[in-house]
Amino acid sequence: MRVLSWNVFHGRSLPPTRDALFGEFAQKLDEWEWDVALLQELPPWWPAQLARVAGAEQRSVLTSRNALLALRRAVAVRRPELVKSNGGGCNAVLSRVPIAAHATLRLRVWPERRVAQLLRLGDGTCVVNFHASTRAARAEQELARLSEQALTWADGAALILGGDLNLREPAAPGGGEIAHVASHEVDHIFARGFAHEATELLDRWILTCDDRRVELSDHAPLQVSLRAQVGES
Repeated sequence: MRVLSWNVFHGRSLPPTRDALFGEFAQKLDEWEWDVALLQELPPWWPAQLARVAGAEQRSVLTSRNALLALRRAVAVRRPELVKSNGGGCNAVLSRVPIAAHATLRLRVWPERRVAQLLRLGDGTCVVNFHASTRAARAEQELARLSEQALTWADGAALILGGDLNLREPAAPGGGEIAHVASHEVDHIFARGFAHEATELLDRWILTCDDRRVELSDHAPLQVSLRAQVGES
């Protein structure tokens, strides 16, 4: 199974461009060969559109800054760099494997809403997507609580947990029951019931309409290839 984790930076680029970049993000996600994509910091109107382009199912959950969302969207689709993260936010999982169940776990309300997604795929694999708080102590508390709930949710099945954890060296979830299989800066992927095969940072460079070379997002797309272990889902 190929798992991608990517914080998409509210659809923005580095260096910044005034262009709306949905088409460029969608093209990359369509071209890359992944089975499950764990995405953070998306504009809330993106997941369904991205799923259609990428030939995937999707589940999403709103995070923070979503009051008066219609107004935020009206500005964000025209001037993304003007509103930045204030355009509204959500996390989403795109899956090219059928999704059998989806639940959410709210881990924090203040100072920003933090919500994890827990999914069960049609093949029995359980997947968790999360974007943690920026302060390390809060992020550690959230990860500890999330890992406990994720293990309960999985109920012994193969499990993948990943996202932007806002920690450089996170403690192994579940007391080490879930292995740390891939990382880049604050983005991490953990797994149980899988053997690690390869890790790759995917190419996110594009040319803008005025021929400038920019990177989509301030996070590199982190992809890991996993092989189900014998006797696991």
